[in-house]
Amino acid sequence: MSEKKSSPIANNEEIERIIEQLPKIDYFFNDFQLYQWEGFWSNLTVLKAAMVFKATFKSEPNDVLLASSIKTGSTWLKAICVSIMQSNKEEEEDILVKDNPHFHFPTIESLDYYSKPPTHDLYTMPSLRLFHTHLPYRVLPNSIKNSDNCKIIYITRNPKDTLISMWHFFNYNSKHLEDLIFPLKELVEYFCNGVHPYGPFFEHVLEYWEESKKRPQKILFLKYEDLKIDPKKEVAKIALFLGKPFGNDEEDLEIVLKKCSLERLKNLEVNKSGSIVSFIHNSAFFRKGVVGDWKNHMTPEMEEQLDKITKLKLQGSGLEL
Repeated sequence: MSEKKSSPIANNEEIERIIEQLPKIDYFFNDFQLYQWEGFWSNLTVLKAAMVFKATFKSEPNDVLLASSIKTGSTWLKAICVSIMQSNKEEEEDILVKDNPHFHFPTIESLDYYSKPPTHDLYTMPSLRLFHTHLPYRVLPNSIKNSDNCKIIYITRNPKDTLISMWHFFNYNSKHLEDLIFPLKELVEYFCNGVHPYGPFFEHVLEYWEESKKRPQKILFLKYEDLKIDPKKEVAKIALFLGKPFGNDEEDLEIVLKKCSLERLKNLEVNKSGSIVSFIHNSAFFRKGVVGDWKNHMTPEMEEQLDKITKLKLQGSGLEL
């Protein structure tokens, strides 16, 4: 999809006028509607926040934006970046013990920054500001895209594991297979057609991938699988990109790896109780965290369907997932 230019959105009246004209779909049930704006799908709350965010946000030189489609490893990446930026010393207070990673790296469009008094105020946060978005590259504010000093770290994941993680997340409160609100077969169909929150998945990934090739000093493109296979190498790469290199200090790197292991994060009390988002329990953000779990759930037909769309969408891009 080529990027379309859109004029700044001035007020709520204009937002409502635009929304009335957008394509929309009932996503599994009538009271969960997705709207298509700028070629991507989102619910109404996210859509309104994204419109105002794009039109009004002013970046600062030291801003760090983590970006991702949903269920591709952003919670883990947030923990890693927070630990790198805080301090690498083991005797320092570990802030990951006090709060869920999403508290330290808030997702802009999910916390109602532009519709009510926010939990975090981006405009009073001290520099360096750390924040996250699931929004596609095309709808980021120009102040972010045009800044050479505002850095973006993007993480993605194999589409089959992404879809299975999404399936479990959407059905978090379903205790039995027969109670599933989002059946896997239907979710696969929606996913392959690009209809899901922040979808289409492949277009989302490819926009950041192409920009990272043009401006590698601005956008660091990561794969979840690489973090799992060689966390030491990938975490060192992240630290260097953030201007916090470990250098020859192997101990500092090991401390970050220890603090941010998925097993440790999953078992921290703060991630087993409470919620950072009112309707999502903290524990919902931590499941298996393994590569290849899709094999335990997908039928051969689903696998073939995902493989075909993946090959088609990524053909010629140089990207392998």
